[in-house]
Amino acid sequence: MSAPVFVDTKVLVYARDLREKAKQPAAALWIEQLWRERSGRTSTQVLSEFYVTVTRKLKPGMSAAQAWDEVNAFLSWHPQAVDAALLERAYQIEQRYHLSWWDSAVVGAAQLQDCALLLTEDLQDGAVFGSVTVRSPFTLAAEDPRAIYRLPPPESAHRARGRPARKPR
Repeated sequence: MSAPVFVDTKVLVYARDLREKAKQPAAALWIEQLWRERSGRTSTQVLSEFYVTVTRKLKPGMSAAQAWDEVNAFLSWHPQAVDAALLERAYQIEQRYHLSWWDSAVVGAAQLQDCALLLTEDLQDGAVFGSVTVRSPFTLAAEDPRAIYRLPPPESAHRARGRPARKPR
């Protein structure tokens, strides 16, 4: 089984939005693969946003019953609840990375679920927040090898500790 992959709201919406000719197939392929691998994760925040978007903002929208069926199916992904642990983590992320509150909650939910990858187009592609790497599902194909999900750690701007190197005489 692959490492868990957190899916943000817009990816779920694009997978159902036939007007999005470029993004719909890629989003749908990601969701399909995550179902197949049983590695999809999300949060109750994301599922709430999905429900509102597909029933009230999407044209043509989904019926409430259809949208609920979708949300109900995604409940098997064991979504991260908005609870004290998530609120605390979101606050820490907001303070450290200066993200919006809602983006901090998404990153926090991905971290709390031990996700290696966060699929979203709302954050910078390739950004790393602790153990979570952000990737756009529209620049990273679902069939790409899992190895590319992890980016190498950035080189430190600080010099190495220990004894200084001796200068040759």
